[in-house]
Amino acid sequence: MSSQPRWLREALPPLLLIGFVLLAWQTVAERSGLSAFILPSPVQVARAGWETRGLLGEAIAVTLLETVLGLAVALALGVGLAAAMDFSAWLRRALYPLLVASQTVQVLAIAPLLIIWFGFGLLPKVLIVVLVCFFPLAVSTADGLASADPDLVALLRAMGATRGQVWRLVRLPSALPAFFSGLRVAVTYSVVGATIGEWVGGSAGLGLYLLRSKNALATDQVFVAIVITSALSIGLFTLVWLIEHAALPWYYSAQRVRQWEESGIY
Repeated sequence: MSSQPRWLREALPPLLLIGFVLLAWQTVAERSGLSAFILPSPVQVARAGWETRGLLGEAIAVTLLETVLGLAVALALGVGLAAAMDFSAWLRRALYPLLVASQTVQVLAIAPLLIIWFGFGLLPKVLIVVLVCFFPLAVSTADGLASADPDLVALLRAMGATRGQVWRLVRLPSALPAFFSGLRVAVTYSVVGATIGEWVGGSAGLGLYLLRSKNALATDQVFVAIVITSALSIGLFTLVWLIEHAALPWYYSAQRVRQWEESGIY
């Protein structure tokens, strides 16, 4: 087996790919003959970010606040609804199709209505983040709860366990991997949801920074907003990944054992 730390083995490929993309981007920007207005180089984008660092700091703080609040509300609503559907088969049959149908409505169509109803403050942006993040959290958690081992459930019931004990000891632990999968998807979209709300009608944040840069034809600043939005999403995804591995050591230990068995290590 490799002597490299596991985190380094997993982080090295994406870091190498990012480095290659930046190098290719710089080469194309310098040698293609395109003007900086069309395709600024990474160096020019970094310079634009440094020159507007004051505005960016305030914008990032506002967007992160909206993102964290929206994620917290979506987390509570999504997990709560998934638990309710797990306890009640009737609720699951009634609500599951509505959850799927809710995703057919575009966020860009709802965002202007939320701005009209609730103004240009914090609330509509938080609601947009909730709408974006709620579905993957609710569906993943509900599916995880439903996938609990029926033999373990039957064993506990035969031993006289209550429904609450079965849920806490079997169904909830079984749902945690699926829950974290949904959470990883949700955090990836959360920053985008906040930025959409700011773009449609905001007084601060990365979406407004992006809108003003576009209106000023400052292409390098547009790229700055794109890069920072992506970096925030990747950072939140990484944070959830670290929390998941810390919270579910038994799950990933079992995965490694299966991988070693399949590879013939033992």
